[in-house]
Amino acid sequence: MYQYDQFDHLIIRERIAQYRDQVRRRLADELTEAEFLPLRLQNGLYMQRHAYMLRIAVPYGLLASKQMRMFAHIARKYDRGYGHFTTRQNIQFNWIELEQTPDILSDLASVEMHAIQTSGNCIRNTTSDPYAGVAADEIIDPRPYAEVLRQWSTFHPEFIALPRKFKVAINGAVEDRAAIAIHDIGLTVVRNEAGEIGFKFMAGGGMGRTPIIGSVIRDFLPWQHLLTYTEAVMRVYNQHGRRDNKYKARIKILLKAVGVEEFKRQVEEEWADLKDGPETLTVEEMQRVIDYFQPPAYKTLEDSDVVAAQDGNKAFANWVNRNVKPHKVPGYAAVVLSLKKTGVPPGDATAEQMDFMADLADRYSFGELRVTHEQNVVLADVEQSQLFALWQEAKAHGLATPNIGLLNDMICCPGGDFCSLANAKSIPIAAAIAERFDNLDFQHDIGEIELNISGCINACGHHHVGNIGVLGVDKDGSEWYQVSIGGAQGNNAAIGKIIGPSFSALQMPEVIDRLLQVYLRDRFEDESFAECVARIGVAPFKEFVYATPIAEKGGRLVGEDEYV
Repeated sequence: MYQYDQFDHLIIRERIAQYRDQVRRRLADELTEAEFLPLRLQNGLYMQRHAYMLRIAVPYGLLASKQMRMFAHIARKYDRGYGHFTTRQNIQFNWIELEQTPDILSDLASVEMHAIQTSGNCIRNTTSDPYAGVAADEIIDPRPYAEVLRQWSTFHPEFIALPRKFKVAINGAVEDRAAIAIHDIGLTVVRNEAGEIGFKFMAGGGMGRTPIIGSVIRDFLPWQHLLTYTEAVMRVYNQHGRRDNKYKARIKILLKAVGVEEFKRQVEEEWADLKDGPETLTVEEMQRVIDYFQPPAYKTLEDSDVVAAQDGNKAFANWVNRNVKPHKVPGYAAVVLSLKKTGVPPGDATAEQMDFMADLADRYSFGELRVTHEQNVVLADVEQSQLFALWQEAKAHGLATPNIGLLNDMICCPGGDFCSLANAKSIPIAAAIAERFDNLDFQHDIGEIELNISGCINACGHHHVGNIGVLGVDKDGSEWYQVSIGGAQGNNAAIGKIIGPSFSALQMPEVIDRLLQVYLRDRFEDESFAECVARIGVAPFKEFVYATPIAEKGGRLVGEDEYV
């Protein structure tokens, strides 16, 4: 993985010193909160409902074991003993005291980490495939290109005050596991007819108030022009993106307003002055970065039937079926450590679990971990012969629930329990649904399904692309939940459709149950939930969900005319 050079170290040290003085001035009332606001946001610090929240960058989701141990240290020393892994492959700590934040940033710097550009109207943390470098369907490893984008975008003077936050995702495989279609810029590696490497370049994707699937603005961009073309896109956005209304400030609104063809024309015009400039990537520069991502010292092994070796142990077999993923090197596998045990907020991990995951990485996976945008953690390089031993250890620490890709592997933002922007709580809804369906046999019968929950329209829980999406809404000061179905991420990305009026918190488990009943009743063999919705439409689901009132203690079903 990438190691900081002298410039990285110098930049981080100077930023920490600058920020430490800013905190001192704020605590001494030499800075007002309004003056301090943009300064703290530049360092990933938010004010939430109860305390400050610090968001730490995990570039393209990649962690060394020492960095995971640092998260455990921060959780113990500065927080309440846990952290929350997010859909941007970062980690958040929700109970931070302002005066301690410079020390936290200093601790992070000791393991080559920071919180820069995890908030504010700038280019945020670039995300990627958590199986990068090991996936069997990979064209090339996207991580070196993600690292080049990170270095280019960090402190880029032209893009530190964009109309709105800006998110980039990159995928290097045939299957999109980085959700590129819902990003401001989505890149996927392709080869042209001559076998040359380049990128299919998408722009204008996003969620929030106006969910949009991104548009392809270039079918093939030579890799040498990754930065120059990205800069051309950023310049068009920076010049013409709206600044008068933050709800209409994202690039997706600009692209929709001018049209795809006109947007492409403006980008090409801007690019004409950049394409052969100093930011054109060279073979030497790319090789410098690629060298940081060389494969580990794999052994010469053969694939084996690990389940048969354990006499068909059903619990182990279920875990292998759900949590163990193929690897391009014979005899190895990628393992997903589930952070979705029933009774625990999705994405949360205790300090003890973080230390333990770091230990597992050192023993089983060359000291490396990956954070997924589904809020789990991956050990990418595990010998198949060691899977049973790893499973036993992970199970003892609550990290081996065999539910990856199943209903209870749900995505969930912190919601109203923490976030000051949220309209409603997310975590209690996730907990109620998880408890209702805490039967792994039933979940396996349903098959793969994505349930995503957001506490507000900002869509940190990616509810728009959930097969079932749940959105918290405010109605007359009360918390209600709007449900959409048919969303999907990946190669066939789609935005879900709202089924109708919203529901109370107590009704939500029954709503999910009724949606699943329709799916189980009407699906074809091996048909996914999203495919079923696309085939039969929303109407059968809506009809069954609203056919009879959903009982709740002291509550009522929202009337048919009360759409949010």
